[in-house]
Amino acid sequence: MRAQPDAYAIAGGLTATLTLAATLTLTLAVPFASTAFASTPTPQPLPRTGACPSGYTTSGGYCAPGSSARFAVPRNGGPCPSGYSSSGDYCLAASASSRLAVPKTGPCPSGFSSSGAHCLSSR
Repeated sequence: MRAQPDAYAIAGGLTATLTLAATLTLTLAVPFASTAFASTPTPQPLPRTGACPSGYTTSGGYCAPGSSARFAVPRNGGPCPSGYSSSGDYCLAASASSRLAVPKTGPCPSGFSSSGAHCLSSR
């Protein structure tokens, strides 16, 4: 007589396989999901080129972000990009959901579009 496989052993092996697959899927998918819906980066110190933007204070040759500071980029000699407003010699993000802006120094990189003197992320 041939031994029948234990139904609990098969189910346990299947559960372990599905758990591993789900863990791998989440481990690989979550970093991409967080970048796909990423908000504007955290404010960072900026080299001071004149008046600091709102929410920043002068610290040596830099504009240092305070606790209420929003992301800012240098004005770059032109108008601020869409979703940003002029503040000092910088462009200040209107909100935490503003698209990432970088000063334009040539053609915009892949995933960015031109907005005046800046490149804006597609999201």
